[in-house]
Formats: sequence, C-alpha cells, structure tokens
Amino acid sequence: MHVYIGSRTTRERHARGDGISVFDYAPDTGALTPTQVVGDLVNPSYLLPHPSLPVLYAVHGDRREVSTLRRDARSGRLTLWRSQSCEGLNPVHLALAPSGRYLMVSNHLSGTLAVLPVAADGSLEPVAQQIAMPGEAGPHRKEQPHAKPHYNLVDPTGRYVMVPDKGLDRVFLHALHDDRVGDPAVHVAAAREGAGPRHAVFHPSAPWTYVINELDNTVTAYALDEHALRPFQVLPSLPDTYTSNSRAAGIAIDARGRHLYVSNRGDDSIAVFKVDAQTGRLAPVQHAATHGRTPRFFTLAPDGRFLFTLNEDSDTLERFRVHPDDGTLAHDGGTQPVGSPVCMVFAPRLA
Repeated sequence: MHVYIGSRTTRERHARGDGISVFDYAPDTGALTPTQVVGDLVNPSYLLPHPSLPVLYAVHGDRREVSTLRRDARSGRLTLWRSQSCEGLNPVHLALAPSGRYLMVSNHLSGTLAVLPVAADGSLEPVAQQIAMPGEAGPHRKEQPHAKPHYNLVDPTGRYVMVPDKGLDRVFLHALHDDRVGDPAVHVAAAREGAGPRHAVFHPSAPWTYVINELDNTVTAYALDEHALRPFQVLPSLPDTYTSNSRAAGIAIDARGRHLYVSNRGDDSIAVFKVDAQTGRLAPVQHAATHGRTPRFFTLAPDGRFLFTLNEDSDTLERFRVHPDDGTLAHDGGTQPVGSPVCMVFAPRLA
C-alpha cells in the first residue's frame, strides 16, 4: 500500500513543505518508508487517488486549478500529467461522484462547488457546473465575509453530496445524478450563528452524519431523514479545562461506526467520542495530545489500527495506536518529519 502526503509550500502560508511526499506503508506496523517527493507543486493541500485508475488528483490551495498525476501501479511513484482550471479561488477539497463521471471541488474563497467531467482515462475536462452556495454571511467579521464551502462529502447511498459552508453557517445537501449535481440543494440545514461548519462524516451504516464546526469548536450530529438533515445534538470538541483560542479542523469515524474523532488546533488534541449504537448520540471519551502543533488533518489507517495526525506548524506526522475496544489513542513513538503537512491518503497497489 502507498501513502501520499500533501504539504503547503508557499511563503504566503509561512510553509516549509516540498509538495507531495510518497511512502510505502506497512499495515502490520504502521511504518512509513519514503520513496519520492514530487516538488514544483504549489500547495497540494488535498489529495484523492482514483479508486480504479492509476491517477491521483490534487487541489492547490490559494490557486485555481486541479492537477492530475499519473500513479505507477506497483511503485506508487507520481508523475505530473495534466492541470485543469476549477474556475474558482482556493480549492480545498475534492470528491468523485459515485458514477465516476465527474469530480466535485469546493472553491473556498469563491463560494462555489465546481463539477468537472472525468474522461475515460481519468483526465479532467473543463468545468461543466459551477454551483453557488446562497445565504447570508455569518457574524464572524474575519472568517465569514461570504460563502466559504470547505468540504464535499458523498453519502454512503450515493444519492447526495453534503457541503458544509463555513462562511454561511449552513450545510447544503444536493442530489447526485449520473452526469451532474442537482441544483438547487434539496435541503439546507442552518448551524448555530458563528459555528463555521467545516468538515463532515457519515456513519457507515446508520442514517447519521456528524459535522465539525471550526469557529465555535463544536460537533453537530444530524439525522438524514427523507432528503433533510435534522440536528439532534451539539457538543464541544474541546476539554472543559482548555480556556485559550482554538479552531477545530478534521473529523473521522471508524469503519464500524463506534467511535468518532475530531482535531483541535490550539488545544492541539484529538477528541475521541463514543457513538451510541441505538441513538447516534456522542459521549466524550478522551482528549489525546497530538505531540505537535496545529493538527490541521488526521486520518485513520484503512484497517483502523492506527491514527496519524499531521501537525502543520511543527512539521511532523505522529502515529497513534487505536484501542480495539474503546477507541482511545496511545502514541507509540512513531514520528515522521514532513514540512507543513495538511493531507494524507492511502492507496492500494493496482493490479
């Protein structure tokens, strides 16, 4: 299996990254062996391996394009192949439609969801749809001047894409079709004023979804019920002993839907919650220190045995073992130096 880590690279971002770092991954031990660094890339801040083709997509933070890189089926090495405009500023996330016929990109500073058709070879065609996120800006003077979609997540049934918008304090739910995204949204859920919805996960088997709110450091639980998102719980992501400023960032759920994880930048922790199997309600279990500064991103290994935090401001990737029963985290000493890391994805070797 291969691992790809994207880093910020620009002086404007005070970054120290080199581009995309490529590693071989050993699932039994969680060990990472570096094999390549793809330089000359500007802020490859979110990555997406194609599930069946030997390509990897990357958005470039603060820019206006999506790159397609060829991925060697055996070694995992990358070669820059093509670039396509996403017709928006600062793309921050991307996801393939279940049909595989188009790629969706959240343009954070343009307030749009761009839809790019995918050719048979995996290359991207020009933007076919540009969907605006309508609504009134939130009350935060600096962070909420206008619409700022930060994520676009396909639900497990493949019927919807959910778009949390940090600028509008809204979560948009759009229908997915084979060749396009439905517009307007089938439902818009209003978050608390100033919450700043950022990222989200769906429960793997129940009709629940969880949104991490960046600005007020909370998690909101929603039920997905007949084309609508119904909130049923809000709780803090920070421990009650932390009294300084912090911004929430990432969110993940284990493959069985038993434990939810979120990251806090400032407190520099991963919060662990137990998911009630009957109600979907969350209960705090642990706040684990990330052994570094500013965990913008983290991810669970595909088998759920390890969790990796990417500490953007201390230039490290840290490895934690996940307890198989209660989901708690224990740092096992695994540390990998990576400059300004902001995204990590796993990809299997292709036949």
